[in-house]
Amino acid sequence: MTIDTQDQFERLQAAGRLVARTLKAMGEALEPGITTGELDALGREMLEAEGARSAPQICVGFPAATCISVGPDVAHGIPGDRRIEAGDLVNIDVSAELDGFFADNGASFAVPPTPKRIERLCRDGRRAMWTGIRAVRAGGRLNEIGRSIETFARKNGYTLVRNLASHGVGSWLHEEPENLATWYKPRDERRIHEGMVFTIEPFLSLGAEWVDELDDGWTLRPPHGEPTVQYEHTLVATKNGPVILTLA
Repeated sequence: MTIDTQDQFERLQAAGRLVARTLKAMGEALEPGITTGELDALGREMLEAEGARSAPQICVGFPAATCISVGPDVAHGIPGDRRIEAGDLVNIDVSAELDGFFADNGASFAVPPTPKRIERLCRDGRRAMWTGIRAVRAGGRLNEIGRSIETFARKNGYTLVRNLASHGVGSWLHEEPENLATWYKPRDERRIHEGMVFTIEPFLSLGAEWVDELDDGWTLRPPHGEPTVQYEHTLVATKNGPVILTLA
């Protein structure tokens, strides 16, 4: 989506702030003993209280309101009866439609006690995302985002999952620009237009470059269970740089 009015910006920002508040509340509720289904119920309640609808449900028929993945799973996990345990690495992805506009926000959470390498992975997952965000400028190339993230990952000894990518968002959950790589693709010559709305969501890993779909048709897991994190914001490109829409 490309926005060109203040009204569109404000409505997108309202959707973004709602999913951000929901993600924040779910992260704060995350503790040993709670089930992923209970976390999802909290997310659903917060979204519906503001008149919002779960984007994965209405766009792709996902069987829950939010995606909750417990390591080694990294994305699209289906909430249910699984109880969170100390030491789990949990990814929560919240996306919703509010007043006709869509926003998408995700983060990984390590449930203490946490090994140092996982603490570092989480810290650097956030740093990788912000490295990509800082590369956004109207008129620049989209692949500069991936170049920046891949440079960061290689410098710090990580891999990036290469069959999951960022994407346009706004009038639908996934739209143009599709397949926005968080690694460098030199042949991608697409430009960032002022007002363009999209996500940045690198999957930073301790060794994985691919994820496989499990038999449930949704959940994604690295082939050898390599610890992997994802952090995601929705933003709009402006002449003054990126504006993050998914801030609580």
